Amino acid sequence: MEKVKTSPDEFIASLPDETRTAVEKLDKQIAKIMKGEERVLWTGTFWGGSEQNIIGYGDLSYERKGKTVKWFKIGLALQKNYISIYVNAVEDNKYLTQKYGDALGKVKIGASSISFKKTDDLNLDKLTEMLKRARELLKDQPLQSHARQ
Repeated sequence: MEKVKTSPDEFIASLPDETRTAVEKLDKQIAKIMKGEERVLWTGTFWGGSEQNIIGYGDLSYERKGKTVKWFKIGLALQKNYISIYVNAVEDNKYLTQKYGDALGKVKIGASSISFKKTDDLNLDKLTEMLKRARELLKDQPLQSHARQ
C-alpha cells in the first residue's frame, strides 16, 4: 500500500450514503484525537491480497523481517461488510485493540484492528479512550516495536 494524492475527504465523499455518514463521524473523531498528525489516504493491496483504501492518521515506521516499513499510526477503512479501525500501538507487548477488545462493544478484534458493522455496535467512549492512549504511546516515536514480529 502507498500514500496517494486523493484526499481523505474526496474518498469519503465518494462513499455510498448509507456508509458515508458512519465513516465521516469516525473520521472526525479520529482526526480530532490525532490533531497535528498527517491525515492521508493509503491505497493498494493489503495483506491477504484485497484492494483497500485506508485513511491513515500519523506516520509510523517499524522493523519487520529486517526491513523498515512505513505505515500509519491509526487507520480507518471501509471493507465490503464492515468498518475497520487499525490501531498500531503496542503496550506490554500487546496491541491496544487486544487490551481494550472486550470493552469496545459488538466488534471483531484482530491483531491490531477492530471491525464492526455499524457505529451503534461500537462503544465510542472506549474507542476514544483507546485512541488517546495510542496517541500517547506513539508520540514522537520514530520506530515502533510491534507485538507480532
